[in-house]
Amino acid sequence: MTSAEQRKLLEGLKYKTSRMLSKDKYDYEMFVKRDKDDEDLDSLSMKRLKELFEKYAEKK
Repeated sequence: MTSAEQRKLLEGLKYKTSRMLSKDKYDYEMFVKRDKDDEDLDSLSMKRLKELFEKYAEKK
């Protein structure tokens, strides 16, 4: 996954943090920090980010 797709997922979750459970919020904040450092996520982290996106951002 490219860094652009990674940023898109993080942006989709940006305003959903108030609804997140504490563990999910901690994981999201760590992903944001890694993104600010221009670090690419490994496959396990990317899988976790996609799970968070599906759990919080895709609900309408």
